[in-house]
Order: sequence, then C-alpha cells, then structure tokens
Amino acid sequence: MDTVESLQQRLADLELKVADNDDLLDQMNLALYRQQQHIDRLTRELALLRQQMPEPGSGAPRSLRDEIPPHY
Repeated sequence: MDTVESLQQRLADLELKVADNDDLLDQMNLALYRQQQHIDRLTRELALLRQQMPEPGSGAPRSLRDEIPPHY
C-alpha cells in the first residue's frame, strides 16, 4: 500500500506543477500581449513623427532661431 500512496503523492505533486506552469504561461502570454500593444503604439507614434520631419535635401527654409539651444 505504501507504493500506492507514494504514487498518489507523486501524481498530486505533478498536478500542482502543471497548475503552476499553466498560471505562469497565462502570465507570460499576458505580458507578451501587453508588450506587443506597446510596440504597436510606439510604431504608430514613430510613423507620425517621421511624417512631421522635413525631407532631407528638400531645401525647406530653416530659421536660425530654431538652431539656438533653449537655454540661450
């Protein structure tokens, strides 16, 4: 009978490990989903910033006042 109890204990331990792994997997999936949302938002913001930048060599007039650092 000792082996039956031992097997039951081992089975219970394995069930706990599987449950813990399932919880960990759910947490990791949520973290990955949030990271992808953040990446997508940053990608959209970068695209908007690139649209706002003047094209290099476009010859757009620049003011010297724009070149002065803000502390002057």
